[in-house]
Amino acid sequence: MTEDQITQRTITAVMIVIAALAFVFSFGNVWSLSLRLGVPGPIAPLIAPMVDLSVVGLLVALRYLSLRGLPAEQMTAATRLMHFSGLLTLALNVAEPIVAGHYGRAAVDAVAPLLLLGWGSVGPQLLRAFHTVARPAVTASLPDEIETASDASRPAVPLTVPAPAPVAPHVASAPASPVVKVPEPLLTEARSIATSHHTEHGEPITAAQLKTRLGIGLPMATALYAAL
Repeated sequence: MTEDQITQRTITAVMIVIAALAFVFSFGNVWSLSLRLGVPGPIAPLIAPMVDLSVVGLLVALRYLSLRGLPAEQMTAATRLMHFSGLLTLALNVAEPIVAGHYGRAAVDAVAPLLLLGWGSVGPQLLRAFHTVARPAVTASLPDEIETASDASRPAVPLTVPAPAPVAPHVASAPASPVVKVPEPLLTEARSIATSHHTEHGEPITAAQLKTRLGIGLPMATALYAAL
């Protein structure tokens, strides 16, 4: 198991534990509040699970989408609903102790919903960050693997390849033009490109191809081609 997997599973486990504890805390508190407000006995225990299960379902969905790298902008509606459900859980937990005047108990009962709200906001962000950090490392390793595989499958060629004799193109007589001075570094690079092109395609490179590969003007490319 890699370090990334351990980190992601730890964050997921913490989110699950916080959601479970919030469910346990709120179940009894909301049940007592419902009975205090006159809600019928068979219906009173059903109110807390409706809210808590909404939070749990949204947390699971946000975790799945965050691990797949979905941008936060595309999960705005689900995030807002989760925050609303978390605030509703907080309100239902602290309402009964506040009505009864037990403010210390209300503060204790608010711990689990507040942690649930915090992890519901921070958890998906952390998972998206882990996905973003791990993705470039995997992407960077792919070209090396592909290059290694292509080198292994490529047939062996002699180490010394004779340089191809350049074929002078047939150019129609034209008015004399100013001589273009070819810099030595550019000529060296042009020779390297010409040799690589001949090795790959089995034919000499043209002046137009030199122009494209080097990003220079046609007169300079023509002068380089003549100097090869």
